[in-house]
Amino acid sequence: MRKTRNTRLAHHRRGLHAETLAGLYLQLKAYRILARRYKTPGGEIDLVAKRGKTLAFVEVKARKTFAEAAESIHPRNQQRVVRAAQHYLAEHPEFHSHIIRFDAVLIVWYRWPKHIAHAFDTGDIYA
Repeated sequence: MRKTRNTRLAHHRRGLHAETLAGLYLQLKAYRILARRYKTPGGEIDLVAKRGKTLAFVEVKARKTFAEAAESIHPRNQQRVVRAAQHYLAEHPEFHSHIIRFDAVLIVWYRWPKHIAHAFDTGDIYA
């Protein structure tokens, strides 16, 4: 079934709201948001956040349940984030000495977000 233009627009708006909420939540946890919706030819990162010497590439997922949100971070999605992170690091060599992490913030409306540090592992990001 094809989504109508209005449905796609509503999903897009919900995604933007989820990313804003996730950014605010991370800021409450003392992260500094360096980039939002960082786009590259190979993919997109929802949020790039820094706390101390840790640089986190954050995938934001909003679903009806936390389990559905977690399950939606599939391997193809992870590869897209990794490619975009490699691009980000190539553009920002000042972060090469930082601890690099791939996190997720799961959003279920009317509940506190869940921040999952090390949501997925990529091996060597510089490979």
